[in-house]
Amino acid sequence: MNKGTELSLLSLILPEGILEYFDIVGFEKKPIKHVLYENRLTIYLEEKKQIPSKYKDCKYKASGFMEPRIIEDYPVRDNLLSLNLKRRRWDVLLDKKWIKVSREWDEFIAQGTRMSKEFAAFLKVLGQYQS
Repeated sequence: MNKGTELSLLSLILPEGILEYFDIVGFEKKPIKHVLYENRLTIYLEEKKQIPSKYKDCKYKASGFMEPRIIEDYPVRDNLLSLNLKRRRWDVLLDKKWIKVSREWDEFIAQGTRMSKEFAAFLKVLGQYQS
């Protein structure tokens, strides 16, 4: 199977809408020691070079990337799944001052966690049935 086909298949398991903002730049599968899972599948995503819409009318310039953020998502078969999100920073001119900004990710990441919103909601509901 070629790399393009593999990346297309990976896009089917990602949180809804994430590919509007990120490109898949790679993945790796590593064996792990875990009671339930044999491997960890990490999908590497890099934010597209698109300024957040609320700053598109301002003067801006790209300012590199922040440290990648690791997000846990639904396990897939015998693989724990992690998303490695490499997010962009921007310098934006507001009120004659340059400030650093980045995109808000509340629509993908559950507040106060390092999990996708969908996975966190699933675990919350699952916990209600185990009480």
